[in-house]
Amino acid sequence: MSAAVGNFSASKEIGFNKNETKNEELRDNENNKFVDEAEENDRQKDKDDHLETEHDEQDDAKLISEKALDLGPQFSLKEQLEKDKDDESLRRWKEQLLGSVDMSAVGESKEPQVKILSLSILCPGRPDIILPIPLTSKPKSSLFTLREGSRYRLKFSFTVSNNIVSGLRYTNTVWKTGVRVDNTKLMLGTFSPQKEPYTYELEEETTPSGLFARGSYSARTKFVDDDGKAYLDVSYHFEIQKNWPSSTRP
Repeated sequence: MSAAVGNFSASKEIGFNKNETKNEELRDNENNKFVDEAEENDRQKDKDDHLETEHDEQDDAKLISEKALDLGPQFSLKEQLEKDKDDESLRRWKEQLLGSVDMSAVGESKEPQVKILSLSILCPGRPDIILPIPLTSKPKSSLFTLREGSRYRLKFSFTVSNNIVSGLRYTNTVWKTGVRVDNTKLMLGTFSPQKEPYTYELEEETTPSGLFARGSYSARTKFVDDDGKAYLDVSYHFEIQKNWPSSTRP
């Protein structure tokens, strides 16, 4: 994760009488300039967020369109297991492909059902930060706070029922002041139905550090399969600060 920052400088002049009025006008112009820039940054952030959402939706629509060209008839998992059951070689191949399928988690539906149970942030020496599902953060309020320069690892668990879910992937996009600073896309794989939850941990990362890395971030997290079906699509805010929140310091 990285942060994009901008630098500015302002000159200061000291004068008396006529020059004093001139300096006041210059300061007013500079103040108006910064106000205009702040308003423009807000408008640009809204525009960037809108464009980012459009791009994500266009990518998903393209994926669904391309996938639709390759799809044949859909069957429930029970129908797939029953089909050609008299063909011994095909039966063995299906067993090898499907693995140990929990038949109690198999339904008649042709559509798989994936339920995201938990999203957690693991930091060495710290209590786990468990995000509520569904996310309940208020608009513009931070869901959690991380300390700068901290090592962390994302962990999530989910269940699969009814049918096999193919090509389940995780995407996470992060913005700071309207600038995209991280875009993670990870293919998790194909999962068969079972009662026990699947657990997945991402590789360890480190939060950015420094004055310009601190502040508020916005993020969007999605879990989507090969058919473009979204099982979780949430937006939220979080912060990176110099220290951990006082209420959770060891």
